[in-house]
Amino acid sequence: MKSDIEIAQEAELYPVTEVAKTLDITAEDLELYGKYKAKISDEYLKKIEHQENGKLILVTAINPTPAGEGKTTTSVGLGQALGKLGKRAVIALREPSLGPCFGIKGGAAGGGMAQVVPMEDLNLHFTGDFHAITSANNLCAALLDNHIQQGNELGIDSRQIVWKRCLDMNDRVLRNVVVGMGSKMDGFVREDHFVITVASEIMAVLCLAEDMEDLKKRLDRMVVAYNYDGDPVTAGQIHATGAMAALLKDAIKPNLIQTLEHTPAIVHGGPFANIAHGCNSVRATKAALKMADYVVTEAGFGADLGAEKFFDIKCRQAGLKPDAVVLVATIRALKYNGGVAKNELNTENLEALEKGIVNLEKHIENLHKYGVPVVVTLNAFVSDSQNEIAFVKKFCEDRNCDFALSQVWEKGGEGGIELANAVLNTLETKESHFAPIYDNALPIAEKIKCVAKEIYGAADVVFAPAAMKQIEKLEHLGFGSLPVCMAKNQYSLSDDPALLGRPEGFTMNIREVYVSAGAGFVVVLTGAIMTMPGLPKNPAAYNIDVTDSGVITGLF
Repeated sequence: MKSDIEIAQEAELYPVTEVAKTLDITAEDLELYGKYKAKISDEYLKKIEHQENGKLILVTAINPTPAGEGKTTTSVGLGQALGKLGKRAVIALREPSLGPCFGIKGGAAGGGMAQVVPMEDLNLHFTGDFHAITSANNLCAALLDNHIQQGNELGIDSRQIVWKRCLDMNDRVLRNVVVGMGSKMDGFVREDHFVITVASEIMAVLCLAEDMEDLKKRLDRMVVAYNYDGDPVTAGQIHATGAMAALLKDAIKPNLIQTLEHTPAIVHGGPFANIAHGCNSVRATKAALKMADYVVTEAGFGADLGAEKFFDIKCRQAGLKPDAVVLVATIRALKYNGGVAKNELNTENLEALEKGIVNLEKHIENLHKYGVPVVVTLNAFVSDSQNEIAFVKKFCEDRNCDFALSQVWEKGGEGGIELANAVLNTLETKESHFAPIYDNALPIAEKIKCVAKEIYGAADVVFAPAAMKQIEKLEHLGFGSLPVCMAKNQYSLSDDPALLGRPEGFTMNIREVYVSAGAGFVVVLTGAIMTMPGLPKNPAAYNIDVTDSGVITGLF
């Protein structure tokens, strides 16, 4: 069996200019990065602003398990299938982070016959967006420390610096560091921290900004520290905005590539969903809606994280209204939720399936709370039995969801025709009445409780004393009307990754709350969530290499 990277390397790619032509984008509207990838110019984006929007389809999933779900694969395959049906479709995805690529995950471009390409470019440096974000983040950090070194005119309290440096790599030893060691000229000694680039507020800012003007406004109001009076100090006050914007000048432009079947794919931005809001850029999604009749996008991890933030943060801020949701599951993952060991998932087990399908049930209920029609798709495995498929199909149809089997990993677009037809049927027969789950006017603690109880299923929410003080301070400073961005583990609906299925009666623990004023949300840390991951015992990097002829191997 060929690996994903081998399939991608053997594919025949069209020049990106040819892919663009299918969307009526001329070569003059592109900024080429080699032969197969390009940025879409600001001039073109302005030119299409007044065109009618297509239909917006969100792809999300049940909670991830070691058994695999295939959300990105399904997104790509659905886009390819719509193309096979003669529909004008565009896929809008996030860019992968280097950290997971070299850590536990490998590549993140889909899989099998449903991939976006060039796969190696996308998973490694791509068009340099993440490097630009990293540089802008660390420039802000350098200017902040330099301001203190040069006299500290703003009275910044070095014990209340909240801006962290970043790196797009899993590196646990950088989570907590001491800086300023050495002589007087080396700065003031203080504790500092690193986050992974996809957790940087600048990543969130870039992905939520409408244009350069909006980007600069958001950068300007990012809180980097507090002064001795407890007042926030912003990036604008340390004169970092213009220089950061200069570094992000090209990164804000969406990237155009293709799938294995040459369906256009706009891949731009990549905030983590268990830490940040987990969606590709607003610019990319809005541009895709102007270019195509159907836009397939995704949100990170399970629907409790990615979809919730897509709805409550991205759609609310950008004025987007999704028309349908595709909820991805696998029989293997549902049986895993039912207590079956990973090495026993290939055996038919209806009892475990019935026990584990409650995870899917909770996600269906949650999505219906937003008023958006749901299509459930099973990402097919050869080990799936007809009895198991029939059980899941009836379960979904009994809950007012269209159902489809997806075989896009094996067959590409052809294997997604059933899913594409189910989505088209849902769009034609069911109307979306999308609305966020909570009102922004609610106090911060009430918004947190709403998500924890309505989406996660928590019985109670407990706030650490420090978290309550942080909430009180943020509301006093005028940040109380912002939506909440819950930072939670992705493996469970609860804040305990060991609780599979549909946990009930649990308590959600809130340990820290801080504002991302530029992004426009309040970040809420639950449980033991970390903003800088570490590498596993056997990282994926061990298997990645380059042949003497320059061909990358082992990426996935």
